[in-house]
Amino acid sequence: MKIIGSYPKTRLRRLRKSKWIRDLVSESNISFNDLILPIFIRDGRNKIEKIKSMPGVKRYSVDKLPVILKQVQKYQIPMVALFPYTPDNKKDQIGSEALNPENLVCKSLRFIKKNYPEIGLMSDVALDPYTSHGHDGIIIKNKIDNDQTIKVLVKQAILQAKMGCDVIAPSDMMDGRIGAIRKALDKKKFHDVSILSYAVKYASSYYGPFRNAVGSKSKLKKDKKTYQMDYRNITESFRETGLDIKEGADMIMIKPGMMYLDIINRLKKNFNVPILAYQVSGEYSMIKNAINKKILTEESILESILSFKRAGACAIITYFAIEIAKKLKKIN
Repeated sequence: MKIIGSYPKTRLRRLRKSKWIRDLVSESNISFNDLILPIFIRDGRNKIEKIKSMPGVKRYSVDKLPVILKQVQKYQIPMVALFPYTPDNKKDQIGSEALNPENLVCKSLRFIKKNYPEIGLMSDVALDPYTSHGHDGIIIKNKIDNDQTIKVLVKQAILQAKMGCDVIAPSDMMDGRIGAIRKALDKKKFHDVSILSYAVKYASSYYGPFRNAVGSKSKLKKDKKTYQMDYRNITESFRETGLDIKEGADMIMIKPGMMYLDIINRLKKNFNVPILAYQVSGEYSMIKNAINKKILTEESILESILSFKRAGACAIITYFAIEIAKKLKKIN
């Protein structure tokens, strides 16, 4: 890269001397349109409970969803992602509750679609919130069986589409599930339902607080390294992304986000599809705890989110979505 200019003729600080000029020449910016808020749902009525592993984040019974959805509405966050905290008595080895039309996700989809039709709905397609062993698939002979799991995931995706889901988001990491889900959706005339594939989901240490939030951590006896990606690798992220696009994915997710900015950047440069990032629970909790202990300032939230935009993500799933939207409203 050729460097043009030299001191004292060239003084880069001239472009930093005041807020207006910094704003004028800024390369990456964030808006409420870039945000997706994850929401945890639980059983019962009139229930809102704190999640110990994720300060500031709560679980809501379906009837209490308006408490959080009114804020989503107020700050114009375009989409929410739903994750259920399934009671132990509804979990089994094969995740049967995932196919129950009256499960938490289905009831929430119907409720939100009826009362807040302008909010986009994304739901997770995976079995870990519903299995008694905490894995994303069906275990046969001590292994996660890829093809048997896909059969259930297809049914789960169709059910969620029937309930009003706008974006089906398979996060299970089974091979071939995008093609099977797209084919089934089209056969059932759900041509307009999008698929956001967790194509690049690493076997990360940063999922712990989320697993507590959905109640799967205590169930999980082994890691998920036989199906989630090895965090030492880059090239397989290209293979996973290419295959999922070919099978019909409309958008691609990278998870975790902050620890994999290089992956976001490389995929953005090589694939002409929307690339999204997930600021996962461990990343969120580290920042939030550091702010609560006054180790970091509130500005660290925006700095972390802008790193995704700078890397090339078009949107970010983050538990900070409402906090960020509030800050943006004050700025504007």
